[in-house]
Amino acid sequence: MEPAVIFKGVVILLIIAIFISLTGGMFFLVRDKGKGTGTVKSLTVRITLSVALFVLLIVGFATGLIKPHGLPQVQPPPETEKAPQ
Repeated sequence: MEPAVIFKGVVILLIIAIFISLTGGMFFLVRDKGKGTGTVKSLTVRITLSVALFVLLIVGFATGLIKPHGLPQVQPPPETEKAPQ
């Protein structure tokens, strides 16, 4: 399997883990009314995963595993000749 495919799979797994941590934090916030430590632990996990994802994306860009493609270049329409006045 190509390294780029594995890299993209890891990125997707990290995004899913961040989402799970986000929903877990919401669950603890609603259930404990913010008085327990579950919300703080969930926030800590989510921040750690987000920083890991950010670093992973920078490493992937630096090593060439992912390439930015940007917006497509749109050619302006050709200039039409104006009628003499």
